[in-house]
Amino acid sequence: MDFFETILWPLRWLVELVLAVWHQVFTWFGMDPAGGLTWLLSIIGLVVVVRSALIPITVRQIRSQRRMMDLAPEMKKVQDKYKGKKDQFSREAMSRETMALYKKHGTNPFSSCLPILIQMPIFFSLFYVLRHAAENTPGIGFMNEKLTASFNQADLFGAPLKMTFTQGWEQGNWTIVVMLGLIMILMIASQFFTQLQIMSKNVSDETKNSPMYRQQRILLYIIPFAFLFSGVTFPLALNIYWFTSNLWTMGQQFIVIRNMPTPGSEAWRARQARLRAKGKLTEEEAAVEDARQARETGQQGQRQQPVSAKRAKKKGK
Repeated sequence: MDFFETILWPLRWLVELVLAVWHQVFTWFGMDPAGGLTWLLSIIGLVVVVRSALIPITVRQIRSQRRMMDLAPEMKKVQDKYKGKKDQFSREAMSRETMALYKKHGTNPFSSCLPILIQMPIFFSLFYVLRHAAENTPGIGFMNEKLTASFNQADLFGAPLKMTFTQGWEQGNWTIVVMLGLIMILMIASQFFTQLQIMSKNVSDETKNSPMYRQQRILLYIIPFAFLFSGVTFPLALNIYWFTSNLWTMGQQFIVIRNMPTPGSEAWRARQARLRAKGKLTEEEAAVEDARQARETGQQGQRQQPVSAKRAKKKGK
């Protein structure tokens, strides 16, 4: 057992527990214990458990990403203020003002990475669990000899769950090659769409004009291709886990952006329009929208906006 396996021992035990419980549940429903569909659903069940537990942290991540975008214009002002100044006093002053901005907006550059940093140990724990199972080696807890044997027999349409893209290519198993190739394409597409949701719909118009936004826009086209590595290196079962997790992220982000959009963004305007049409726009939200639109159009004071029936009744008293 190497160093990483040792430090991941508790997580490996938990991963084995969750897989074994889901596998037993589907077996009770009459599914084949060694069937690929049974193990596929067990892996999806693991994703549901892990991602459900991470919902509060993921919501914080989305809010943190939004705040990082919002502070971009203020960050540029700080950078411009100390542009060309290389002395230690200026660097320290710039650092203090930058940290003050993070504190003011309640965010930092690392908080947006927290969910994925938490997921990576779980991902590698599953990698070790599946690797040992593929080698016919029982796990450290609930992956006993019987479960290990059933996993080794499992396949989807002739593609063994334990096999990698490279192994399939070398052995001439074109089913696994095609299936993993398709999953790689879908993972890249889902990751791209997930980031695009934030960049295009949940960023204020002011932030879109900042250098930070343009830099992150470039990353939008680069980061998704990291899944080429996982698609080639990791077995089909592990790629199914990561792809299902991507789909969860995409759906969860859609719900969060729809219901908690960044003020001044396209998603915010769409939400305001929906609430206004239903007469559910609160006075506070309407006032914020009035002030924002007044700033954009260069008008002084609040601009008259259509009001909900509730607000109209109050004004008529």
